[in-house]
Amino acid sequence: MNRGSKTFGIAWRLGVGGILLVWIFHSIFMVEGRQTWKDMGQAWEQLSRWKQWTVAWSYGPGKLWSTLSLVGLPGLILSLVCMGMTILLGVMRWRLVLHLQGLNLSFGRAAEISWVAHFFNSFLLGSTGGDLLKAYYAARETHHKKAEAVTTVFIDRLVGLFAMLLFACLMIGANLSLVRGNAPLRVLAGFIGLMMLGCATAVGLSLWGGVSRWWPRARHWLRQRPKGELFERGLDAAHLLGKNPFLLVRVFLLSMALNVFCVLQVMALAWGLGLTIPARALFVIVPAIVCISAMPISPSGLGVRENLYVLALGVPEIKVDATAALALSLLAYAGSLLWSILGGIVYVVRKDRDRLAEVAENAGQTHLNSP
Repeated sequence: MNRGSKTFGIAWRLGVGGILLVWIFHSIFMVEGRQTWKDMGQAWEQLSRWKQWTVAWSYGPGKLWSTLSLVGLPGLILSLVCMGMTILLGVMRWRLVLHLQGLNLSFGRAAEISWVAHFFNSFLLGSTGGDLLKAYYAARETHHKKAEAVTTVFIDRLVGLFAMLLFACLMIGANLSLVRGNAPLRVLAGFIGLMMLGCATAVGLSLWGGVSRWWPRARHWLRQRPKGELFERGLDAAHLLGKNPFLLVRVFLLSMALNVFCVLQVMALAWGLGLTIPARALFVIVPAIVCISAMPISPSGLGVRENLYVLALGVPEIKVDATAALALSLLAYAGSLLWSILGGIVYVVRKDRDRLAEVAENAGQTHLNSP
């Protein structure tokens, strides 16, 4: 793919994210502007479209900020703790996969790399864009198992996504009456079901294979491709996890615990905002939105996530107004951004240290090879 194609791909995704954000903000500001104008005893319907938009964007941001500022400090702190727990559990899960490949990365170093990846996830496409950088750093930690190191990142993410989708499906099944009675939640559930089928297929092929059964020459064909040997080693590394059910169960349980903390983060913010949202509803909505936001549609899922929260929390059984739902989504994202600051600091500090290490290593190799 040439530079122009890459630039176009990034540009249209940025455009989609921007349009979605502008749309949801405009829709909510229109509601707030209309209500404010009527409270002032003015006739909203007599205003021109342009005047309505002017009023909406004059009063709407202030109303949204007022809602955001209502969050209590205890709820905010608790949500940050829950967000931090999701990152730490992710580090623990990744180290299990690394250890299986004989890559004994220390907890501190694994945490550094994970926090840097979290920092880049804050503005790259989807909520998993930082995994590419994580894979790059993982490969630099070894000289002889680079393919296996890169594979651990993607297998860790794939299993984590599968666990989140399964968690969402289980919660949907436990709350069918809530889902069936509301069109937005039915659409959300249907999309999660489709994602689950695709992800389950990817997990099955990655961990246990099966392509060679229908196409015996598949491995031979792969070896003939550029970098085919590295891809084959990556497949073997993924299959190794499938051959270790005990370890796979441990990875899966850590993923489920991570999923619970994702929901608890939003529950803490809802409590801090004084919103009355049934816990069973959040256990359906939050994992579903996390999964969909992970798709590379917009930077860090911005716009996609906010629209989904407004739609899902606005159903009659929950009745959270659009401004509060948007505030809840923005606060959840803000908590993630606060933790990403740590990743940014680690990136700046480690970048210089890693560069010095590379220089020293290259100098040492030059010295050894010199006559």
